Amino acid sequence: MKHTNRQTTTRTLTDLYRSIDRRQAVTITYIDENGDESLRTIEPYDIRTTKAGHIEVRAMCRLRAEARGFLLHRIVSYTCHRIAFVLDRPEATTPAGAVIVVRSTAQLIARELGRDYLPSTRRITQTDTDLAA
Repeated sequence: MKHTNRQTTTRTLTDLYRSIDRRQAVTITYIDENGDESLRTIEPYDIRTTKAGHIEVRAMCRLRAEARGFLLHRIVSYTCHRIAFVLDRPEATTPAGAVIVVRSTAQLIARELGRDYLPSTRRITQTDTDLAA
């Protein structure tokens, strides 16, 4: 078990990214906003930065069997396993133009090809000067 207060954030992120690449589960000791400590086994699939500037690990939680977000500064310790992912992530339901999690090469290709044909929410006129380079 690795304690996050005994190593750099970069080292912790490196281990989590490695788990994402290898599709292997991670057991974390997590302290929630109420100060309660819990032990969770998660299947991480994304690492993001929140609007507040915190690093968030997006993962499928095996305890709840649903997608959850875990703030990195609240993870006290973790263990990377060789156990493969078993939970299916829900499909992305974000509207066009927002961030979409792509899980396969086919989804990426379809997204890139379809991006040029998505309807625009704003109509551009000749009087729009804010778009000029």
